[in-house]
Amino acid sequence: MTIQHIIDALHQVREQKPLVVNMTNYVVMNNSANALLAIGASPIMAHSQQEMAEMMSFAGALVVNIGTLDSAWITRMRHAIEQANHYQRPVILDPVGCGATKLRTETAREFSALAKRLTIRGNASEIIALAGQKSQSRGVDALDSSEQAVDAARQLIERYQANVVVSGPTDHILTDQSHITLHNGSPMMPYVTGTGCSLSALTGAFAAVGDNTGLSAASVMGVAGELASKISQGPGSLQVNLLDTLYHLDAKALTQHLAINAH
Repeated sequence: MTIQHIIDALHQVREQKPLVVNMTNYVVMNNSANALLAIGASPIMAHSQQEMAEMMSFAGALVVNIGTLDSAWITRMRHAIEQANHYQRPVILDPVGCGATKLRTETAREFSALAKRLTIRGNASEIIALAGQKSQSRGVDALDSSEQAVDAARQLIERYQANVVVSGPTDHILTDQSHITLHNGSPMMPYVTGTGCSLSALTGAFAAVGDNTGLSAASVMGVAGELASKISQGPGSLQVNLLDTLYHLDAKALTQHLAINAH
């Protein structure tokens, strides 16, 4: 995808305002909803099995984030993915903490195998662990570099017919036909909880309008984070400034600041 395609995708999100169903963790519900609103999409934090079939019949995409996992969440998420499959909606999986515990790892693998139109968005350690390789993590924090996760991402693409976004100082966006790197963002971003989760939510919005690679979402979040950090004194102000920057982001900013390479 060229920068123009990314700009067009952003325009489509703002024009279509796709409904994105988020089954996401308690920590970041507010962050993810606000990020989607700022970019122009329409978020809903829906968890009930009783309404999920109806919800997925008219939603644009499903985002599943396993950050605060338990048996009730697993049952609801499994049902939601089945409904997304039934209505042929894209599914975004954020395998938070995959590799940290057996429960998270096995659940992430189950959901990856279940989802039919899948994009996986995670940090390097989560992607490596999901592929069955030895990862280095501390809880939900990655200790591996995104470059170290490229081979694991390729394994996931082949195993699950998925697209994969590996987030880090350099973002790697991989499909079965392409490998693109992005060099935006800010070292301050990991100090705000939920920036990765917000990226997963945005990935759902862009998938709903046709970009299921994750590239447009990662590009938008990277540039917005980079620009917001320049006017932020620390993580607190960055959180607010990131939302404002997403809201005002335009073609000129993306063209001037997006650092993108194809491999």
